[in-house]
Amino acid sequence: MSRTDLLPGAGPVLSLREALYRAGRDFRGGITTLAHDMFMDYDELQKKLKLNEERRWLTPDELEEVIRLTQNSALLDALVRPAGAVWYKPTPVPATSEALKSVGKLLERTGEFVSSMHAGAADNVWEPHEVATLDKYGIDVIQAVLGIMAGARQAMEGQDNG
Repeated sequence: MSRTDLLPGAGPVLSLREALYRAGRDFRGGITTLAHDMFMDYDELQKKLKLNEERRWLTPDELEEVIRLTQNSALLDALVRPAGAVWYKPTPVPATSEALKSVGKLLERTGEFVSSMHAGAADNVWEPHEVATLDKYGIDVIQAVLGIMAGARQAMEGQDNG
């Protein structure tokens, strides 16, 4: 069995097949542990993740399991990039009234900022610093809202309703 990495020095943009290969190799314990965690034969999984094997491919359920177990960012990128989308994994924060008020204040500040950007939109000439600031505010709002949503979901799932 060869331990030679077939993707040495691979760049940040990988095809889906390359990303699956990388996710398997980078998983803690490698493909052996991944196969064990998936209750799958090692040789079978190795062949399905091999870069140049066109006769075998992961089933949708197996693909879902690889994604769930590895949570590999390159694999997630390769899955959503063809659709022109990006993924985001929220960091749960407690969904308290203080957190909701904080998001409200953030939305107010963001709204004020976006309103002040009318000059950039009016002449349709966006300066790099304007776009960078707009990106920052947008990401801040998205992270805050998704974090509270994740915190609320986590609190709901943690409740013992029995």
